[in-house]
Amino acid sequence: MALALHSCGCEGTLGELDLSATALPNGIVWIDLVAPSPDEIAFVSRATGLKLPTEAELSEIETSSRLRSDQGVLTLSMPAVFRDHGRPTSTPLGFVLTADLLITVRFHDLPAFETFKSAIVAPGVVHDSSVGAFVGLLEALVDRMADVLEQVGGDLDAVSHHVFMADRADGAKPEKGTRVRLESDLRERMRAIGRAGDLISKIRDSLMGVGRIVPYTAGRAVDWMPEAVKPALETLRLDVVSLNDYDAYLSGKVQFLLDATLGLINIEQNNIIKVLTVASIVGIPPTLVASWYGMNFKDMPELGWSFGYPYAIVLALASAILPLIWFRLRGWF
Repeated sequence: MALALHSCGCEGTLGELDLSATALPNGIVWIDLVAPSPDEIAFVSRATGLKLPTEAELSEIETSSRLRSDQGVLTLSMPAVFRDHGRPTSTPLGFVLTADLLITVRFHDLPAFETFKSAIVAPGVVHDSSVGAFVGLLEALVDRMADVLEQVGGDLDAVSHHVFMADRADGAKPEKGTRVRLESDLRERMRAIGRAGDLISKIRDSLMGVGRIVPYTAGRAVDWMPEAVKPALETLRLDVVSLNDYDAYLSGKVQFLLDATLGLINIEQNNIIKVLTVASIVGIPPTLVASWYGMNFKDMPELGWSFGYPYAIVLALASAILPLIWFRLRGWF
């Protein structure tokens, strides 16, 4: 649980807070609540006169629930992505925005917030207003998602190179006509592709949330939004559009790689079945020869031949070798 107060252009985080106070310190434009306690919620509500959304309210997916306006107070929510023990997870993120104050409500640590906290204390970096802090925080979130998408794109390129290239791990070129791709390795690549697809889908949800929040805020806060912030908000909207396009491209690449990897796994399995089929077919003619000459009829002329036994052995070997030669000429193995 944490409660932090920030102002623009100076160190605005207060170490010790009097939760029994009835007003905020001067110059505060952003209040950041992380898994807030009842006492912290009561303090902020009392000091600001604003109702804070609960986690259940922030988790609702209807647009009407995520974007609300009431007498100049905007209550906005979106899913944010974070890593929980290396696994991408979505968490609800809420904003309460007025002409004078921004309140964020979240329930997990998000790297973009730590980045923005460093930016807001630098003079001139963030516009000295609640909307300026709001736009700057959204920019930090979008920048973070862009960095993650770039990393995922690089990872998918590496997987694609490994899946479609026939190079061995030692860099040597494989011999002609051989395949050195192990099925277990392909399965691991498929898991990596699946993890990338899961992360991409969660980022898509976050981008969709930002893409809805930006035009809604631009329309509802037009009367009290500083003119200096409006170009940044428009730039943010364009960034979200471009990232949505890139996200869609990565989603298509994930699906393509999944299909291709699954197809290669099936090919490897078919190769195994082909070898077993060839082995079983090659074994049929010698079995036929052995069973034929295993019959002990009285009038079989071969029973009296002095070279009958070598003849049967040569015939069995020939019946096994000839199908192998024929399969080889056909390129079946």
